[in-house]
Amino acid sequence: MNAPVPVPAATENDLRAALRDRLHAVPSDAPRQTAAAVERLIAHYRGRTPTDSPVLRDRADVAAYAAYRMPATFEAVRSALAAFRARAGEWSPKTHVDIGGGTGAATWAVADAWPAAGHSTTVLDWAQPALDLGRALAAEAPHPSLCQAQWHRQPIGGALTLPPSDLVTISYVLGELTESDRESVVATAARAARAVLVVEPGTPDGYRRILRARQQLVDEGLGVVAPCPHNGECPVQDPDWCHFAARVNRSSLHRQVKGGSLPYEDEKFSYVAAMRDPVLPAASRVVRHPQIRKGQVLLDLCTRDEGLRRTTVSKRHGDLYRAARDAEWGDAWPPLAAED
Repeated sequence: MNAPVPVPAATENDLRAALRDRLHAVPSDAPRQTAAAVERLIAHYRGRTPTDSPVLRDRADVAAYAAYRMPATFEAVRSALAAFRARAGEWSPKTHVDIGGGTGAATWAVADAWPAAGHSTTVLDWAQPALDLGRALAAEAPHPSLCQAQWHRQPIGGALTLPPSDLVTISYVLGELTESDRESVVATAARAARAVLVVEPGTPDGYRRILRARQQLVDEGLGVVAPCPHNGECPVQDPDWCHFAARVNRSSLHRQVKGGSLPYEDEKFSYVAAMRDPVLPAASRVVRHPQIRKGQVLLDLCTRDEGLRRTTVSKRHGDLYRAARDAEWGDAWPPLAAED
């Protein structure tokens, strides 16, 4: 397992505070309207409704998205970026473009991942109400890349154009697009960027979209950095799918608009991170919750050379056994110090 990449908690706390303060200003009937919009967004999120118009249609939709989806998107993207950063070393972006960024959850995650990078960010989306709220949320953030971010309305599809960029993020967007628009958006991102991160819901359909985006990135000359240990064909086949989980702490606002009594939920997501610079991916990655038994740990791995396989790490492996007991779903394996 790679040593966790240290990320400051300040950005997460700042995001929650910004959401709380900003959404307190909505009309008194907003909880009812927002809850109704959440139900529609959940149906869209779980369904198959590609469109040529924005999913976030009005102020209620945007408030619903911000309260219900923004923290989950932030945590999923932050988790994927941590896996990317563990392999990319000292690399950091100077320019970042967030395609279909809406209210800017991925932009907050990038600021959290590289708080001292001094990068510039541009958020592109076709829903002006989302951009307006995103700009307002970021305006007073204590991170220059957020408060100085540029927010531009632009259709997300075949007509998309991008400037050369170090990093392009595409999070929870491809499912909103027609197949031809998905192809165009990913191809445009691959040609413009040194590194691309694509995140989709951790569903079979979401993973199929990730698989196609992954192949496009490889075809455009980028190498997969995470989660895959190679650029070859994915060994995970239907009816299974590759996905991971990020823990999301529920705020009182989140519980109000979505319901539920638990103080947290797990956001399931699939992703691919690829880079034009030569980077060696992990030798393997844990693709299931590790099974801890008496004196041993069972790890299900996606490996660089052997596809999917299970390995057993026991006490006789010493430090590796202790690392295995701490390993989590989604971690690289073995620890960096034990790699060849």
